[in-house]
Amino acid sequence: MEQFHRIKRLPPYVFSIVNDLKAQARRAGEDIIDLGMGNPDQATPKHIVDKLCEAAQNPRNHRYSASRGIPKLRLAICNWYKRNFGVELDCEHETIATIGAKEGLSHLALAVVGPGDVAFAPNPTYPIHTYSIILAGGNLRTIPLIDGSNFLENLESAIKLTWPRPKLLLLSFPHNPTTSVVDIGFFERVVALAREYDFLIVHDFAYADIVFDGYRAPSILQVKGAKDVCVEFFSLSKSYNMPGWRVGFAVGNKKIIGALTRIKSYLDYGIFQPIQIASIIALNGPRQPVDDIVSIYKSRRDVLCSGLNRIGWEITPPKATMFVWARIPGKYKDMGSVEFCKFLIKEAKVAVSPGVGFGELGDEYVRFALVENEDRTRQAIRGIKKVL
Repeated sequence: MEQFHRIKRLPPYVFSIVNDLKAQARRAGEDIIDLGMGNPDQATPKHIVDKLCEAAQNPRNHRYSASRGIPKLRLAICNWYKRNFGVELDCEHETIATIGAKEGLSHLALAVVGPGDVAFAPNPTYPIHTYSIILAGGNLRTIPLIDGSNFLENLESAIKLTWPRPKLLLLSFPHNPTTSVVDIGFFERVVALAREYDFLIVHDFAYADIVFDGYRAPSILQVKGAKDVCVEFFSLSKSYNMPGWRVGFAVGNKKIIGALTRIKSYLDYGIFQPIQIASIIALNGPRQPVDDIVSIYKSRRDVLCSGLNRIGWEITPPKATMFVWARIPGKYKDMGSVEFCKFLIKEAKVAVSPGVGFGELGDEYVRFALVENEDRTRQAIRGIKKVL
């Protein structure tokens, strides 16, 4: 494997350590409550599944599709943005469907990042934001996104001190794993920096809908002039409980969308057409199923956070995402996140994600995913209470 250039550039996948230990415990018959992977556990809304089944019965939908998405799906995407954010998009040149946001982000990096190009991403952050740059041959520089740091000040300082200047900035708010949220003023400043220093912005908006307590996540495209420098990704995985369907899209700057369209035309034939048709129904459909999904996550968040606080693990409930980002309790801080996760599996029978898997600055944290029902979540809290 050391002969493979791109494989050599990838760091060890630390999540596999915890996954292997979890699998061993389950093979031994132990009941492990898995709050690790952010894998939605609820069913896709019935009206979306029904449309998939109907469309799959039509043989015409079994043929190769369009890699950038069928026209009616791209129109639904544009209407979704207009309805939710007041953003006008050109369906022909500013919109592309992707096989989930992860595929789109990866191929976009291949399209626009060349050897030696510098890209910025938060630290910690969702792994594909960093690995996509590494796989594309770029040079990655990370900006701290942790308690007590000022991300915008650190970003501006990094821009001024980096040569060559950054080609790309990857962002994602609401943020996975830290659950950080921002307002439109944050995006206005970031767009201003991109225009001043001539770099591109890629914003992963996967948790646009998963928000609580009156908070509403802004789209970066609501900023005047954002489309000059920016594209934004969205995924149907979380908002519509469609993770395995692999449907996402990118919108924004037509040159960046054009580059992604061209590279995808060489690499894939797009999403299975019945899935695209069902996705149109999801995007054009009623808001109530999304609100119901958000309500479930909020309830689970409240049970987990109140329970952890009750047993002495101080947690601030997040305003968004399907995660809780928790600093390791002081007594166990020196273990680091991987050893602490191993400890929780062995002693509490609870699996969570080690923060270091999202970047070295996450090593004092673990991430809980809100993917178990309330009873199982309470069971997890009881197990953690015994060992804390």
